[in-house]
Amino acid sequence: MTLTLRSDAFQPEGEIPVRHTCDGENVSPPLRISGVPPQARSLALLVEDPDAPDPAAPRMIWVHWLLLNLPPDTAELPDGAAAQDLPPGTVQGMNDWRRSGYGGPCPPVGRHRYLHRLYALDRRLDCGPRTTRAEFLRAARGHVLAEAVLIGQYGRVPRDGA
Repeated sequence: MTLTLRSDAFQPEGEIPVRHTCDGENVSPPLRISGVPPQARSLALLVEDPDAPDPAAPRMIWVHWLLLNLPPDTAELPDGAAAQDLPPGTVQGMNDWRRSGYGGPCPPVGRHRYLHRLYALDRRLDCGPRTTRAEFLRAARGHVLAEAVLIGQYGRVPRDGA
């Protein structure tokens, strides 16, 4: 079975609903996980925008959410998952707003892609709540058993008078 990440909120390559963005409630979308390899000891989720700040001239990858050490039997993350909704032992790393937790799409210009990357790892990572994307990728190097990517898109609608 192949590692898979899906959402009931949006289709692959589809529009992320406003509810899950800075223009709405700014809460995480529900995510469903399947096909975790039996030898996996933990899962990690990295949600990032490779089109920042402008899809016509991207200069950075903006991190929206980083979850580490999810138990390998995690089957879903609920809509609007807050720290208390996460499985015991899960660590929330730092996003690029310099805080832990989910920060939804909020593109300054254009339509951006949001990559929800799920990693199955052969061990738990020795990472704390201030772990950054770069630190996570270094710690995970050589330990990734499988990866799944779910891409959503979002472009802000100009407000009247803007």
